Amino acid sequence: MSCNEDRILAGYVIETPLDPAAVAEVMAGEQSCGTFTRVAGETDELRARARATVESVRPLDEADRPSLSNAFLERRGVQGPWRRARIEISFPTANIGANLPTLASTVAGNLYDLGEVTGLRLETLRVPAAYRAGFDFPRAGIAGTRRAAGVPEGALVGTIIKPNVGLSAGQTAELVGRLCAAGVDFIKDDEVCADPAHAPLAERIPAVMRVVRAHAERTGKRVMVAFNITDETDAMRRHADLVEREGGSCVMASLNACGYSAIQSLRRHTPLALHGHRNGFGALSRHPLLGIGFQAYQTLWRLAGVDHMHVHGLRGKFSQSDAEVVEAARDCYTPLARGSARDDTVMPAFSSGQWAGTVPATWEAIGRDDLLFMAGGGILAHPDGPAAGVASIRQAWAAVRASVPLAEQARQAPELARALAFFGSR
Repeated sequence: MSCNEDRILAGYVIETPLDPAAVAEVMAGEQSCGTFTRVAGETDELRARARATVESVRPLDEADRPSLSNAFLERRGVQGPWRRARIEISFPTANIGANLPTLASTVAGNLYDLGEVTGLRLETLRVPAAYRAGFDFPRAGIAGTRRAAGVPEGALVGTIIKPNVGLSAGQTAELVGRLCAAGVDFIKDDEVCADPAHAPLAERIPAVMRVVRAHAERTGKRVMVAFNITDETDAMRRHADLVEREGGSCVMASLNACGYSAIQSLRRHTPLALHGHRNGFGALSRHPLLGIGFQAYQTLWRLAGVDHMHVHGLRGKFSQSDAEVVEAARDCYTPLARGSARDDTVMPAFSSGQWAGTVPATWEAIGRDDLLFMAGGGILAHPDGPAAGVASIRQAWAAVRASVPLAEQARQAPELARALAFFGSR
């Protein structure tokens, strides 16, 4: 079902020993104008105007044991079977307004604590175009990121500062210089390195940007660097200002740690590309009957105005299946609202265990190269050095775009051949 122009549509998977349709009504009431019993002032007119509506209930399978414990049901001696269902609930936009924290609290708040459920997961979130227009849009998005990085076509090849932490500001700048010379398009800080005592941003940003500017003067290529400015809101704004003064084009923030309001404030403060890191998403998503799926998750953060979203990588080192990664990337390419007058698609960032050998699976699944292809070890650990690591990845992308198997391409691409031999058995 598509959402009406004045309603937000949220899709859930629930598990309950009760009637799923009745539980869906409880959810709708709890997250709009109702509670467990009708109260004074809850008139029929108010309900008609403000109550959430159950749009659909579709039964799924049953389980012989609950996914999550539930003292509310245990106190009442309620037994299984535990029925699962997909439900859709629509919420009036007027209940919420253009208020991102309240939107999140409505569609993914107290619902998780309801006594009627032994499992609940927000899977999808759809917003109407007029409602979407009240929120922030990406400042760079896909096209702006390409312009800032000087990459009009092809995948943007990027890497991550490694070691994750421990390098001084000068050592970080020296590494960035080597990576620029190696030919990368994009460099990012690790999510655990923001403003450490051994490399404070006040020192690291100027040191790194001196190197980036010098490289640009020599070659005409200005590498995009995503400085991790994750912090409290005022500090992030100060650090973003420093990046801008030094001629930088991108900042990064850990979305879950900062929160919706801080990311919105940062977006409204800076014109720089905002690289959204989703670290911690696994805690919200790995259980199939708890938390939030990526489609709904990225909808909320894109309403905050991010330009890039992490999706992990195909055949990578993390727990997500390739199918999840592919679906996440496609979500990034999908406008949040049909009929929106502005492009609000964002660039997916593929990361985690990526190297030349994962390029074919990425191309086959995505079929486009509007993405950040970030390799840490795949570049920095190449046996012939970072430049060879970058070359191997570019050679792999050239091969897949020409429908040439990597093994065949490697016959005339020594960097790719070395990468296949070195990383292939890992």
